[in-house]
Amino acid sequence: MKKDQTKHSENHGSRRIFLRQMAETGLIMLGGSSVSRCDSAEVEKTSAATGQPGVIGVEFLYDQASFPSCHASTIVDTKSGLVAAWFGGSDEGNDDVGIWLSRRISGDWLAPIEVANGVDSDGRRYPCWNPVLSPAADGSLLLFYKVGPSPSRWWGLVKRSSDMGQSWSSYEHLPLGLFGPIRNKPIQLTDKTLLCGSSTEHDGWRVHMERASPDLKTWEKTAPLNDGKTLGLIQPTILTHPGGRLQILCRSRQKRVFELWSSDAGKTWSTPEALDLPNPNSGIDGVTLADGRQLLVYNHTQRGRSPLNVAVSSDGRKWQGAVVLENTPGEFSYPAVIESRDGQVHITYTWNRRRIRHVTIDPAKPVLADLPP
Repeated sequence: MKKDQTKHSENHGSRRIFLRQMAETGLIMLGGSSVSRCDSAEVEKTSAATGQPGVIGVEFLYDQASFPSCHASTIVDTKSGLVAAWFGGSDEGNDDVGIWLSRRISGDWLAPIEVANGVDSDGRRYPCWNPVLSPAADGSLLLFYKVGPSPSRWWGLVKRSSDMGQSWSSYEHLPLGLFGPIRNKPIQLTDKTLLCGSSTEHDGWRVHMERASPDLKTWEKTAPLNDGKTLGLIQPTILTHPGGRLQILCRSRQKRVFELWSSDAGKTWSTPEALDLPNPNSGIDGVTLADGRQLLVYNHTQRGRSPLNVAVSSDGRKWQGAVVLENTPGEFSYPAVIESRDGQVHITYTWNRRRIRHVTIDPAKPVLADLPP
């Protein structure tokens, strides 16, 4: 198969805006067709989140790595501690991009290791994309990810770990036409069915949902939930509500976050509706907290990928600002968020495509405020 040279659509307008912003602030210098870094240790240590009410810690997952570019992190809480993964390599969409993983032991992140690459059974290598870590019903750890020339031509795979991420099985292909959780974590329903938010990009941007049995042997999926032409949606994040109701929030091409609702465990869904939250065509992630509130991490802007914000809601529709994670020019994007068993909220996100940043929050302590228009 000839490598598709088309990058993910996010790499066009948003990437150009990012490079221009960084050049204007002196973080990089643009010269001809090359980009040279002007690193600043002080800038790297700076985060808008530091010192805000509820923010417990701000750190990078690693200081040095063998790969220059990283993106699309995922994080999970295990009985052995936090585990995070992301894709890394020379640049998004290049064949050397693999899935990298780090475990947090006694408060420190271990050096990243590559746990998956895009080498197919015929020996050819393709780029890896969008890892998603998830606990399995049997107590093991699942790693879903995609491999292929581009998002419109990738396929889904999964690996398993019985020791909380220390070692991994060989990859298994998901059934043809199924991708598992496309970017954000799935949820486990009361019958242990794994409900995955998914989407496709080969015929417009269209969201659908996938359901898997606990052993991942049986899969089913919904029809597309939007037409992909007049409304482009991808990468849903799943929230749970009283009475078994489910809500998904989606990235869009329409500059807003969109929502859909289900009352039958994700088998059927309402018509998409826009929320009063901006979306600059960038990934979002949310989590339902133990106290029943909803928490969302997203870019509160219609253009670019800064600022990066945390908002909280009691009903999933009316949101209030809680924490500003980043607010300087740059790319702060593709967040992943969980609530760990100790009640702390953990957020990882892309920091200028060079690092993965981790922020820990006590969700009871942020001072909520009205969001800017």
